[in-house]
Amino acid sequence: MLFTSIEYFLFLPTVFILYWFVFSNSLRLQNLLILSASYFFYGWWDWRFLSLIIFSSTVDYVIGLKIENANTQVKRKIFLFISIFTNIGLLASFKYFNFFIESFADLFSSIGIDLNVTSLNIILPIGISFYTFQSLSYSIDIYNKRIKPRTDIVAFFSFVSFFPQLVAGPIERAKNLLPQFETKRIFNYELARDGLRQILWGLFKKIVIADTCAIQADYIFENHESLSGSILLLGAIYFAFQIYCDFSAYSDIAIGTARLFGFNLMRNFALPYFSRDIAEFWRRWHISLSTWFRDYVYIPLGGSHSNKVLHIRNLMMTFTISGFWHGANWNFIFWGFLNSLYYIPLIFRNKQKDYKDIVALGKAFPSLVETYQILSTFLLILFAWVFFRSTDIHHAFLYLKNLFSNNFFYVPKVDYVAVLLILFLLVSEWVQRDKMHVLQIDKLPIILRWSIYFVLTIIILLFIKHTKTFIYFQF
Repeated sequence: MLFTSIEYFLFLPTVFILYWFVFSNSLRLQNLLILSASYFFYGWWDWRFLSLIIFSSTVDYVIGLKIENANTQVKRKIFLFISIFTNIGLLASFKYFNFFIESFADLFSSIGIDLNVTSLNIILPIGISFYTFQSLSYSIDIYNKRIKPRTDIVAFFSFVSFFPQLVAGPIERAKNLLPQFETKRIFNYELARDGLRQILWGLFKKIVIADTCAIQADYIFENHESLSGSILLLGAIYFAFQIYCDFSAYSDIAIGTARLFGFNLMRNFALPYFSRDIAEFWRRWHISLSTWFRDYVYIPLGGSHSNKVLHIRNLMMTFTISGFWHGANWNFIFWGFLNSLYYIPLIFRNKQKDYKDIVALGKAFPSLVETYQILSTFLLILFAWVFFRSTDIHHAFLYLKNLFSNNFFYVPKVDYVAVLLILFLLVSEWVQRDKMHVLQIDKLPIILRWSIYFVLTIIILLFIKHTKTFIYFQF
């Protein structure tokens, strides 16, 4: 079920009414409703894959108790390995089986040996990369004694399958989200109101900005061989804002929806295109996944607590694995590897933790130095996005080759609607960069606030017929 579908706009108020007006006196019934609604939400896409969520949840629920009750460290490690093997094995079977088979065949083909291998026609279960990581982190945190295992199976299953963030995050930690299922929730008008505003802003970013940019980006990437370098640069820019608005919009809608039910989810995007270096970008982009890889891959490898060579190795391995998580294709692996290369100069200069504040806070405009830093960082990200968007690594290199062609300085024909929407986004986010989202506008007069809500709603309705599925559903 899509956040932008009619079915969802019937589903959400139905669950909301039952949650607050029918089951509000019973925490367990509220959790049962959340669990049932989450399974209905997911099963609307394909009910057969509900078994995977239930299986993953069951394994980690049992493993968590086994780890806690194990009387030796060896047994604890065995149970943790079962959880890791089950979750990663489940993910690998559906997402990476064909990749490994085809890569294995290509390797032998390169030395003259033709293997007659057959790939499987496997449907990738939507959201599997997200809920397996969320469930797996629970077992790891119990093993590391960060949290205690839960005996309330309804609360735990609801945590794994919570419908607002089930399909594309944020990837929540048990330490943050599970206690919210165990605590009585009281309706908070201010929290719900802010949730609705964040949902509205998310819908605007997705339906109006992301999907408008998608039309241009799709055309340019599909016809790159016949277009000028300047248009290909524009295509990369369109995609940069498509993926940002698309993915951050999903997070906005998820966070806003959770607030309607009294839950607080972590922030997943914090104005990443205003970053002053690549390290700041990755502290602001897909925060829940970046911190997941930091805590469960990068730090266990040794993190930065080693010499620079090992530090770089740990970083490169983490980014490369992150790229592979995004898709079973070499272009995603190279995209991750490329981002790790961007990071290396910061490590040698000990600059990877320089920018943790909000850029130009309290000022109308950034300084010349900050402007240069923001633009140069954006160009690096833009170059990397070409690999992310391309169908394969060969497509990416051809795109870049044509981008730097002789007619690079040809003045391209632009989609002025898309350009104006991008400019509107940048101005809005710059003005509101100290807020959690753009529509935190409580200080404005009530007439102006409602005028803004009304105009955004009308624009969404005008653009909704062209809406596309969310990009991260494919991951």
